[in-house]
Amino acid sequence: MRAAVLVPWAIPTVVAALLWRFMFDSQAGIANVVLADLGLLHHPLVWFVRASTAWVPVILADVWKTTPFVGLLLLAGLQSIDRELYEAAATDGASTWWQLRHITIPLLKPAILVALIFRTLDAFRVFDLIYVMTGGGPGTSTEPVALYTFNSLLQNLEFGYGAALSVIIFLVTFGLAMVYMRGLGLDLGSPRTRR
Repeated sequence: MRAAVLVPWAIPTVVAALLWRFMFDSQAGIANVVLADLGLLHHPLVWFVRASTAWVPVILADVWKTTPFVGLLLLAGLQSIDRELYEAAATDGASTWWQLRHITIPLLKPAILVALIFRTLDAFRVFDLIYVMTGGGPGTSTEPVALYTFNSLLQNLEFGYGAALSVIIFLVTFGLAMVYMRGLGLDLGSPRTRR
């Protein structure tokens, strides 16, 4: 079952993007058929023409592709929690809700923060999924900063501007990683961390 859940994460991003683009195609896509069968649509919706609807398949594809990795990280965090804590809490009469709030979530905090680090940095640097699905369109409405940098650097041949944007992306992602590391309780300047 775990291997089956990891399939979306294992599929190459370009293949996943083409799959989701086909699913939201206005003529042959399954999304319009399902929404029409549920009574939510009365005529086919052209998803990639308007900015408000173009983000829907992009976000769904990104979530579908990366959720297994986050699940894997959280599963590893759950497996590291000692079962004796739950047994002791149950012996003392703690409810399942109390165990979740006072044992599971606090002990899962490092795994949650690691998953948050990876997802934030991946979302900030997303390129290939949007490049294949929408190309940043309609217009530039679905163009993330990584795709904007690519277009500036290689399509518009603004090498200085594109290089400056690349450095800014690096600095922002590095700053976010440092903020999250502080959230994990790691003091990166202490001598014990440096060893």
